Amino acid sequence: SAGGFNISYVALKTFFDKHDPNMISTQFRNFENYRSIISNRVAALNPYWDQKKDPNGYAIGYGRYAQDVLIPSFIAAYTGKDPKNVSLLNQTNSNIRSNPFSGMLPMPNWNLLYNGLANVPGLSNVFSNSSLLYADINRLGAPSFLDTVSGNFVPYFLIPNVTISERMEPLIGLNITTVSQWSIRFEYKKSRLLALSLVDYQLSENNSTEWVIGTSFRKRGLKLPFNIPGLNNNKLSNDLTFRFDFALRDVFNSNSRLDQTNAYGTGGQKEITLQPSIDYVLNSKISLRFFFDQRKATPYISSAPPITNTRAGVNIRIAL
Repeated sequence: SAGGFNISYVALKTFFDKHDPNMISTQFRNFENYRSIISNRVAALNPYWDQKKDPNGYAIGYGRYAQDVLIPSFIAAYTGKDPKNVSLLNQTNSNIRSNPFSGMLPMPNWNLLYNGLANVPGLSNVFSNSSLLYADINRLGAPSFLDTVSGNFVPYFLIPNVTISERMEPLIGLNITTVSQWSIRFEYKKSRLLALSLVDYQLSENNSTEWVIGTSFRKRGLKLPFNIPGLNNNKLSNDLTFRFDFALRDVFNSNSRLDQTNAYGTGGQKEITLQPSIDYVLNSKISLRFFFDQRKATPYISSAPPITNTRAGVNIRIAL
């Protein structure tokens, strides 16, 4: 069977940190370094641990790729927590309803999801989310079986991946309109998606930052400085609206693998959008729009070329 656990979380301490997608980030280095600390913390709680450590300081049975080591280290590094205090996974496993993430407290607007056959009456004693190799020979509430391949204790819950998603769209927003029909709009948006695979020990990271600035101005009874063909060379005096929008978006994807010397960018680009326009009402049935729209994208990876799209022209709207 399968299940999942979702919780609202806050990782603002590292949310605004910047790094090159082709370089190992400070958070990922912390993630790697925290593992030995977590390893010894977890082992100290397991009565089956024989007090032995490997040459790198990891407790035997809780090596650098053990999920009980990786998950708290990952959470500590990317939420700015102390690895000596971050919550460990709960492996007391009294029953299938036990929650290995019970030490993590939800923030406001949180939800909890669990899907699996264990919810079906009559099947909870047959199907579970536990490992087939899990053993607790003396019923001490801890794993006692050491996997002969990995050398790690086999946990009760097998967790294939952990994801942290943060979206602040916008983080800061401002919209002002004056009595003279002048308006200003400003937005700062930021998002981050972290996906840690406990199968290949790889972290996929997607970061996005966007600035949006817009302004518009409406002038009543403005006379055009030129003549419109077909209107007997009369200079018109009607409403004119000027708009200007500017957006700067920086998005990148990167992959980092544990115990490797470098990271590598897998995608992303810097995008600049420029959109000025002028709308002019000729009469109750005809309006003009002069526009310019330019979008420029500069990719982070060499396999994708930079692209600039430019559109400009005049739109004539006629209401019948």
